[in-house]
Amino acid sequence: MTPLERVEIPHPPARKCLVGVSGGRDSVALLHLLHARGFRRVVACYLNHGLRGTAGTGDRRFVQRLAARLGFSFAAERVDVRALAAARRLSVETAAREARREFFLRVARRERCRVLLLAHHAEDQAETFLLRLLRGTGPAGLAAMRPVAVRDGLTVLRPLLGTRRGELEDLLLARRASWREDPTNATPAFARNRVRHALLPALVAAAGRDPVEPLCRAAEILADEEEWIAGMLAVETASPPEMLLAADLRAMPRARQRRLLLAWLRARGVAGAGFAETELLRALLDPARGPARVNLPGDRHARRRGGRLFLEPPA
Repeated sequence: MTPLERVEIPHPPARKCLVGVSGGRDSVALLHLLHARGFRRVVACYLNHGLRGTAGTGDRRFVQRLAARLGFSFAAERVDVRALAAARRLSVETAAREARREFFLRVARRERCRVLLLAHHAEDQAETFLLRLLRGTGPAGLAAMRPVAVRDGLTVLRPLLGTRRGELEDLLLARRASWREDPTNATPAFARNRVRHALLPALVAAAGRDPVEPLCRAAEILADEEEWIAGMLAVETASPPEMLLAADLRAMPRARQRRLLLAWLRARGVAGAGFAETELLRALLDPARGPARVNLPGDRHARRRGGRLFLEPPA
């Protein structure tokens, strides 16, 4: 049995699904794999980011023709990602991710389908792990992409996370299938490209072995451990109280403090709360050494008074 024959797709072939398709090798291979597995109620979803001029128009035509040849439906939109990035004060990479997420949600509503398949593979997973490691994220972030995830009511399936890029190319060559090459995948302007073309080869040279499999294994282990820990704290983090007792938190291990404080900030609507904001709150726990008030994003403030932590409303 080949690696692709072992790929599990946790969705019945007879039911409708959306598939994100760029026209590149990976997403085209996913479309062909679904067709070979008997999927027919597929909507190929293409978003033109407005970054590549006429090449983006060519990608759209390619995906539309491929979908028609396989007997699939087709949905497409165009978004000016650079304008979106400027309007929302985001990097182009982040704006592109947000544009794709919003596009998929619009198509999901139109098609009345809440299942989306994406073609992320093992190399993508390893790159995501490294990018998040370099940002200093915790176990939840290092778990990287999950095979099954739910966000905004949309179930996202990534059946190819255990598949290597070369295996997808072999599938396409065996089917004599073509795909589109995106030259922006080689530009060092994007962080993921630098990881792919510089960092991963450097790790191969330093370790003397391919790092993709162990990085993916680490992500899987951390995903399982994160699920276990989150489950143990589910009751405490689901509905945090308006005020927290500093003495109770001081008696807890730091890891538990951080998780409860982060859940509390997010439940109180503090935008972008993360490690830095959590550490500010931890400084409030010690009345003998720490401050009594700290500043948070969105013109919010946390205060300790009478041994209790609470948030003050925006000024």
